[in-house]
Amino acid sequence: MRHHRLTDWLMLLSLALIWGSSFLLTKIAVASLAPDLVVAGRLLVAALILAPLAWLIAERPAGGARLWIFYLLIAIFGNVLPFFLIAWGQTAIDSGLAGILMAIMPLATLGLAHFLVPGERMTPPRLVGFLIGFVGVVVLMGPDALAGLGNGDGRLLHMLAVLGGALSYGVSAILARLRPASDAYFSAASTVTIALTLGLVVLGLGGGLSVQAVPSGAGLLAVILLGMVSTALATIIYFHLVRSAGPSFLAQLNYLIPLWAVLVGVIFLGEQPELNHLYGLALILGGILVTHARWHGRAAHSKRSRKALAKRL
Repeated sequence: MRHHRLTDWLMLLSLALIWGSSFLLTKIAVASLAPDLVVAGRLLVAALILAPLAWLIAERPAGGARLWIFYLLIAIFGNVLPFFLIAWGQTAIDSGLAGILMAIMPLATLGLAHFLVPGERMTPPRLVGFLIGFVGVVVLMGPDALAGLGNGDGRLLHMLAVLGGALSYGVSAILARLRPASDAYFSAASTVTIALTLGLVVLGLGGGLSVQAVPSGAGLLAVILLGMVSTALATIIYFHLVRSAGPSFLAQLNYLIPLWAVLVGVIFLGEQPELNHLYGLALILGGILVTHARWHGRAAHSKRSRKALAKRL
């Protein structure tokens, strides 16, 4: 059994707090800024931090068009698309609910990996976990959301947008595994910079560069923290933790982030999760537990093949 250092646990808890709090910050930001401006501001702050850092310490990859195609796709599915979908979704739903909906991400990754990653087949135990998580999403959304759609409420659409963000992160996770080998810092800086460029282009074409109302100080501070902490700092911690503790240890984030997202929403925004939200969360986390527990039980038998795959990627 692998022994994890105290620093590994501290980094894990730091990521859980940072990413779990990002839903709170997003909720504050979209209260006074349009979602596309929140996304652009977040990416701008992160790029201003990551780009100089990569220039100073990152190893330059050999290059090639294939690597930059992966960077472009990761920028779209790992930054621009999920950031916007989640920000837009949170204009109508609570931050805690958004955090719970995002918990489906590892199950979405599992389903996508079945079709896109060699050797990652949907085994019966994984399928059971996937179905449990799917039932959790249905319970989480509940009949009221569907009824609200018919009445023009649109709350279901906002919940589906956050689920779309989770699916987008799943695509990004697959792309990150399949991309050609490159320095982690250089990859992070490149994808964020590309995402910022794409976001500004979309804003310019859509006429969203002008701010219609003066944003609140809390909204601006939330955007800055999203860029500095939730994007730039979290990316640095993430890559250090992957290298130090491995992806299996990192998977525990999937249990901690939604719980913390609900807690901070209750404490700082006075949100009150509904019973179906808590039931849905329990089912989703249970589905993740089933897939992860069975996979971990077989991990020792395929350790050599996973190491070979990691070297190749």
